[in-house]
Amino acid sequence: MPVIPISPPAGTRRVLADYAVGRSSGTAVAEIGLVAGFAGLIGLAAQVVVPLPWTPVPVTGQTFAVLLGAAVLGARRAGAGGLLYLLAGLAGVPWFAGWSAGYVGASFGYIVAFPFAAALVGWLADVGFARRLAGMVAAMVAGDLVVYLGGVPWLMQSIHVGVRRALDLGAFPFLAGDALKLALAAALVPAAWSAVGRVATRRPR
Repeated sequence: MPVIPISPPAGTRRVLADYAVGRSSGTAVAEIGLVAGFAGLIGLAAQVVVPLPWTPVPVTGQTFAVLLGAAVLGARRAGAGGLLYLLAGLAGVPWFAGWSAGYVGASFGYIVAFPFAAALVGWLADVGFARRLAGMVAAMVAGDLVVYLGGVPWLMQSIHVGVRRALDLGAFPFLAGDALKLALAAALVPAAWSAVGRVATRRPR
């Protein structure tokens, strides 16, 4: 199995999406397409909704899409895509959970956190974390933490509860699902890098 360096040299393809758009940067059309596509992916994942009767925060596929997509795209594209998702949804594009738009109440803080989580995971991918299982796990945990740091305080203020109650409603019920999503994403991205490395070594020089 080829060894892929943790810190790739400057000017090389740093994230998987770079293979779609060129060695250092793609055309404007390609870059815009990746950003818009990422926002659209989050919007589609948001429609995977499992309501929980004891909390106003549903289980959705958004966080998985945000963190996995960021690991593929890198900080600049992922941060822009997360911001586009947030701003377009506020402007009326119905791609929040349940095909909603605008301010969505108690769960809105999680959405506000998405651009920050995407930028962080994307930056960690840029510097090589996504190329190894342990690094990808660390990146996903960091991104998940950012989402909770945005979502839980917002939930506290929205429904006027304390920290422990907000954690019971907005964090603890989702940890098992997050662990499954993390394991899946942490396996997929390093595996993709390994496949890219194998293809690269087979090309004629």
